Amino acid sequence: MKKKIKVLIVDDSAVVRQTLASILSADQDIEIMATASDPYIAAERMREQVPDVITLDVEMPRMDGITFLQKIMSQHPIPVVICSTLAEKGSETAMKALEYGAVEIIQKPKLGTKKFLEESRVSLCDAVRAASMARIRQISARPHQVTAKLTADVILAKPATRAMIETTEKVVVVGASTGGTEALRIFLESMPSDTPGIVIVQHMPEHFTAAFSKRLDGLCRISVKEAEDNDTVIRGRALIAPGNHHMLLKRSGARYFVELKDGPLVSRHRPSVDVLFRSAARYAGKNSVGVIMTGMGDDGAKGLLEMKEAGASTIAQDENSCVVFGMPKEAIKLGAVDRVLPLEAISVAVLRSC
Repeated sequence: MKKKIKVLIVDDSAVVRQTLASILSADQDIEIMATASDPYIAAERMREQVPDVITLDVEMPRMDGITFLQKIMSQHPIPVVICSTLAEKGSETAMKALEYGAVEIIQKPKLGTKKFLEESRVSLCDAVRAASMARIRQISARPHQVTAKLTADVILAKPATRAMIETTEKVVVVGASTGGTEALRIFLESMPSDTPGIVIVQHMPEHFTAAFSKRLDGLCRISVKEAEDNDTVIRGRALIAPGNHHMLLKRSGARYFVELKDGPLVSRHRPSVDVLFRSAARYAGKNSVGVIMTGMGDDGAKGLLEMKEAGASTIAQDENSCVVFGMPKEAIKLGAVDRVLPLEAISVAVLRSC
């Protein structure tokens, strides 16, 4: 019998603890080891039994979540998923949590519509699974069974013909999920100021992408911003898809731009890497370079294959440098990848392809 993922829920709200426990325990792969209203109680629970994953609130009494996260990572590293209400003022704090070793950030369930709750259920359970497979101490990833999900067809149909002939302008499209915040920092920091335009989908909740983009903008030679509808893709700039919106690469004459769209989850995500990659295959073709980075599941694998078939150069992050070798592995299995490279080598390869 497959061992279940033991989860410790740490949150000062009884309603949130109950809701999270109900959603996660309904998943056949997950069991709730314990709940705690603050880090001190959580520490007591951990002395009795060590969890596989901790979901952790940021703002709590007696000790805040960031301090507790630092203690966990310095004493006994355990995969931690930050669970936040995503208030505007908390976004920078959440970015710090990722720097201090949190594996993932998820949105607390907002009671309201049935659709929202169901979509939250999927992202919550996927985040816990991804965290359980994360390489905190070079932990080997466990196989993940992907359930039925929608494809990019619901947002953008497959093109009847190949993309236009090659032009002088290249576009780089990148997809990442678990572990991607740090991978993207390393990738973008190494890019020169005149690098070709870059368009990115990083699985991240709404409100966090703006703070994430702003942080990267202060670290990189290129400019980095959260994408807005109709933003032009230009040299020296990276556009990051806003959370909860699909992003497509489009072209009008010689101008590349992005289009933001609502719509259902694709490959269990919104934004979806498959949607971005399919649009790049259709509108950029051989003028594009596709990069798939660390992440759980298979979002982006089919889209990257479409890019390769359209003449694009395709690159996947290697297993040793991934936090979770899921998305690159699935793309490699499909035959969608030209080169498999360690994270530090990807930027050089991208620039050579351009």
